[in-house]
Amino acid sequence: MILVLNVGSSTVKYALFAANGSDEQLSRGSIEFKSEAGCDAATSRILDELDSKSQLAAVTAVGHRLVHGGTRFREAVAIDSDVRAALRELISLAPNHLPLELRAVDAISRRLPHLPQVACFDTAFHSGLPVRARRFGLPRNLSEHGVVRYGFHGLSYEYIVARLRKSGRLLPKTIVAHLGNGASLVALLAGESVDTSMGMTPTGGIVMSTRSGDLDPGAMLFMMRALGLSVADVEKAVDRDGGLLGISEFSSDIRTLLAARATNPKAAEALDVFTYQARKAIGAYAAALAGLDSLVFTGGVGEHSAVVRQEICNGLQFLGIQIDESRNRASAETISTDGSRVRVDVIATNEEGMIAGHVRRMLAGSTAGR
Repeated sequence: MILVLNVGSSTVKYALFAANGSDEQLSRGSIEFKSEAGCDAATSRILDELDSKSQLAAVTAVGHRLVHGGTRFREAVAIDSDVRAALRELISLAPNHLPLELRAVDAISRRLPHLPQVACFDTAFHSGLPVRARRFGLPRNLSEHGVVRYGFHGLSYEYIVARLRKSGRLLPKTIVAHLGNGASLVALLAGESVDTSMGMTPTGGIVMSTRSGDLDPGAMLFMMRALGLSVADVEKAVDRDGGLLGISEFSSDIRTLLAARATNPKAAEALDVFTYQARKAIGAYAAALAGLDSLVFTGGVGEHSAVVRQEICNGLQFLGIQIDESRNRASAETISTDGSRVRVDVIATNEEGMIAGHVRRMLAGSTAGR
């Protein structure tokens, strides 16, 4: 079996997959933690739980979701001491994610030192971004130090492309909107990423649950110079206190905001900002693609909120998008009308299944090379 670990800022999620087989999860779960040391304990508890179910002994490899691979890691890689050292050098690119993810890697190594581990990167899918999409308007020497657009949610996008390609439904000009607590969009040309909304970090792009999304750089300078905020204060404002939570002042959860917006203007405003920014990004990426054939919604919100999907698509009729209300309410696989020039789909993502697939291929490659 293959164990997949997905470490977040406060949870370690796990899933088990057959070593040679489908993307169907054999079992899954998650454990919350409140500190870096708690991440170690959570990983150990997962291993204890699998051991108590007589499943740990059957695990042949572990796959990890790592949020950032920088410019070096453009594909999944077997984790060894050199890779560990290289990943530690990237911590400044993702200080809220990589340290915890690396702690999980180390916790596995202590418990099961001979078990192969594979790192799968959220940035890898976007590694071929054209320079015009990757580069910021900054002095070139800063770009050479890694201040460029990397893009994220790559494992989710990779899974969606694989699903569409396998079913023969991958159209040349496609936009995928991964909408969840973190939210981003990608423009795909023949399945390849040519632009994406998140930037150097997962904070950029459209507004999210607690992340601000894109800001005027001058706004951050103003917060520090005029308001006296420290770097840590600004980081908290844009990563943990911003987004839907910051605008509404009471919740980061789309469902809670939808339930409250009829009587709470701030909830209504937060939702309007979210759907407007997603709609604007779709329009921009249709321009980047010189047209649009397909729009795909995925992620927790994208898969389950018919209201959000409808409100994002309202006003996009000029692109050829027409939503069938009954199909949308049922979260059907295709929610556009039969006469819509652009097909609009709802597809459940499976990042963990994508990771398991990468691990299988790496294990097969290492076996073939013997």
